[in-house]
Amino acid sequence: MKCLLIGELAPGEPCMEPSKNAALVEDFRALRSTVEQMGLLKPNKLFFFAVLVHILLIDVLAWLNLYYFGPSLIPFLITALLLGTVQAQAGWLQHDFGHLSVFSKSKWNHLVHKFVIGHLKGAPASWWNHLHFQHHAKPNCFRKDPDINMHPLFFALGKKLSVELGVKKKKYMPYNHQHKYFFLIGPPALIPLYFQWYIFYFAVQRRQWMDLAWMISFYVRFGMTYIPLLGIGGTISIFILVRFLESNWFVWVTQMNHIPMHINYDENKEWMSTQLQATCNVDQSFFNDWFSGHLNFQIEHHLFPTMPRHNYSKVAPLVLSLCKKYGIDYQSKPLFTAFADIVHSLKESGELWLDAYLHK
Repeated sequence: MKCLLIGELAPGEPCMEPSKNAALVEDFRALRSTVEQMGLLKPNKLFFFAVLVHILLIDVLAWLNLYYFGPSLIPFLITALLLGTVQAQAGWLQHDFGHLSVFSKSKWNHLVHKFVIGHLKGAPASWWNHLHFQHHAKPNCFRKDPDINMHPLFFALGKKLSVELGVKKKKYMPYNHQHKYFFLIGPPALIPLYFQWYIFYFAVQRRQWMDLAWMISFYVRFGMTYIPLLGIGGTISIFILVRFLESNWFVWVTQMNHIPMHINYDENKEWMSTQLQATCNVDQSFFNDWFSGHLNFQIEHHLFPTMPRHNYSKVAPLVLSLCKKYGIDYQSKPLFTAFADIVHSLKESGELWLDAYLHK
């Protein structure tokens, strides 16, 4: 950190920027200390082992289904669904290792992260780290959060940014219809049409040869597993279908917590306000926890990025209490309401863009 040192504040100078609430900063630091004292940053390794085992068992079941019942349509579709589940669940598990929330030593988290995202999913760990760490530092901040880089090329996001686009008479897409074409270029297309090729470009362009080797091991294993059962054409077909299923699962889950929330330029607020204005939760249930990899507790995850996910529900009441104290909006909603809010927010921002484009 020495290279970032500008200087020391003179005695008497304020140690907090005017845009930040000093009392909230101190109370959050106290909450962080409480979390550490409660042991909520300590992982239950058996939990993560069970998650890994259940992924591997589904993977084996997918192969056994085709092996015993043959490559007819119904077994083919069932195997694709099982493999799509493997990819989605492995995505949540690699997220755990990427956040260093499983092992006490970073090197073990990094090593298993490469195995899960590289060998089980076929993607580079370095690519995920590069994007995801920026997202957590400044969620929903335009030009700082890469997760909203689809603004303005494909979508108009956020009320203020959408009006700004309209006032400037910029129209890269018919944004007033974005809540409709989202179903075409959003959930079904992100992974098979974009991520699938970009991850190779990223690994090669940045010379991440170890990541590339892990990725290749996934494709070799997938081919050796399914070409004997389906042939080359059938294996390519099921791979594309699996990516399509995974993409829909991934996009709906990852966007339900952020797209309907506040999106704007960086407002330089304190940590807690920055995270809460950009993040919402989805109500807890066994299915919601499993389906989203506990990212239904997105607020708690963003406030404590290294916290093991099985502890989110334990810290949630403490976070809610602090939010009430400072009048910070803490949103939690049913799963399908969260899905619908993505579409509603796109429709609203598209209408705001159109009004500004035509009348301002």
